[in-house]
Amino acid sequence: METSLYRYTVPGASHWSFRLRRGLCLKLTDIEGGANLGMLLYNPEDLLERYNAPDTLKCQHTFKLTKGHCLYSDMGRIFCSVIDDSVGWHETVCGNSNAQMVAERWGERDYQRDRNLWQQNGYDSFLVELAKYGLNGRDMAANINWFSKVEADERGAMILRENHSAPGSSVTLRFEMDTLVVMHTCPHPLNKSESYPRKPVEVKIFPAQPVAEDDFCKNSCPENQRGFANNYLYYLGM
Repeated sequence: METSLYRYTVPGASHWSFRLRRGLCLKLTDIEGGANLGMLLYNPEDLLERYNAPDTLKCQHTFKLTKGHCLYSDMGRIFCSVIDDSVGWHETVCGNSNAQMVAERWGERDYQRDRNLWQQNGYDSFLVELAKYGLNGRDMAANINWFSKVEADERGAMILRENHSAPGSSVTLRFEMDTLVVMHTCPHPLNKSESYPRKPVEVKIFPAQPVAEDDFCKNSCPENQRGFANNYLYYLGM
């Protein structure tokens, strides 16, 4: 049973960041359905180490993220493991919305004029959070888009699948390293909904169970076993 240490609802079109220690779980819940939660991961002890989408996908021979997958850093270590997932498909190839995309799709708004009704974009949301840690646009890597599924249409163009995530859908991450987590709840860059979407996501933090020898994520492929070994060596030297 989950013993919650902290709960918070990230409003739609918002952003947030925090440091999460290894041995904790982060459960993300799509409250209303149709959410998109962009996420970046960094090593708080060495901010040059960050989430690496290409390595995460190629070493696990996948195009999607779901239960059993691990999220890799560019040093071959594992930030976190996906230990539970009711959605089944999360994408990490399409990146962020930006100010131009949002203005062209839903009209231009700014905070000075529209206050909380302004229409934030993913790229600028990440920039705001990264600046708190001395980082900027040069430090932004390819991000994860939790709750979003992208597939190819008949012409081979990528499209966002509508209504992919139902209300109450969730994904749970177990953190294998101390991690700086940066997130936003802005629209997916391929979202073409008629009105600007504002979808909240609940964040819940609770203690993780120890990683067993037969752990599903650790043993889902040989590369993950090596990733866990890299983590062990890293913390052995600290």
